[in-house]
Amino acid sequence: MNRIDLSPLYRSSVGFDRFGSLLDTAMRNESSSNGYPPYNIEVVGENEYSITLAVAGFDESELSIQTEKGVLTIRGEQAGAEDNGEYLYKGIANRTFERKFNLADHVEVKGAALDKGLLVISLAKEVPEALKPRNIAINGKPALVDTKAA
Repeated sequence: MNRIDLSPLYRSSVGFDRFGSLLDTAMRNESSSNGYPPYNIEVVGENEYSITLAVAGFDESELSIQTEKGVLTIRGEQAGAEDNGEYLYKGIANRTFERKFNLADHVEVKGAALDKGLLVISLAKEVPEALKPRNIAINGKPALVDTKAA
């Protein structure tokens, strides 16, 4: 596996220590991913995203969506997955799956909808007021900080 040298980033940045492990995890998952179910990640608007998974054959009761420690996990398990039919060709996958997505700080799941075999998960990045840019006073005088640059 190729390793990426992140030392230039660490020399000039603070708080990105988790970044290296995220890259390693992403590269490891990409090489072991089986590609099922297929998905899209879309930028819907400023600070708004959606993940769409093709989950044909699954209904709402067979799907679960969970977030924990910055990881979004989507699982699908069909109750009657055993099929004893005789097929000449079977190209429709009816199997259990688990897909994981790492979420950036302050990205929250806003909702999910299942329509025509597509599971659409809506996400939004909402930075708390306490973390937004603010002016810092120097010796009691307000500093000029461009809050539009962030």
